[in-house]
Amino acid sequence: MTALQAFIVEDNQVIRENLAAALEELVPLQVVGQAEDVPSALGWLDSGHPCDVVIIDVFLREGSGIDLLRALAQREHRAERVVLTNYATPDIRRRCLELGASQVFDKSSDIEALVAYCAQLARPN
Repeated sequence: MTALQAFIVEDNQVIRENLAAALEELVPLQVVGQAEDVPSALGWLDSGHPCDVVIIDVFLREGSGIDLLRALAQREHRAERVVLTNYATPDIRRRCLELGASQVFDKSSDIEALVAYCAQLARPN
């Protein structure tokens, strides 16, 4: 089985590394890239690297997850877009979903749901 290829956009290096390690241990998933801001994320994604899912935090070092979702929608990237944030308010959820996120998960309470969602994406059809 081919591993799901994930790209993580998170400004906190510790969270980024722990999330990558947890997902790679629990899901047939490989983290193929990471970024801490919108320009770095777009640079990596626009360079043609293969990626199945982009996991995006809302607050980043430069720009926001909302900005990244908007840019990805304009670029028609095919990767699944998932938001993982500490600020999963109803308004943030609505805005992310309107901009093409397939799911919005709360970092404090939805990590298991994120893992389950990624496992579902990794299953062959």
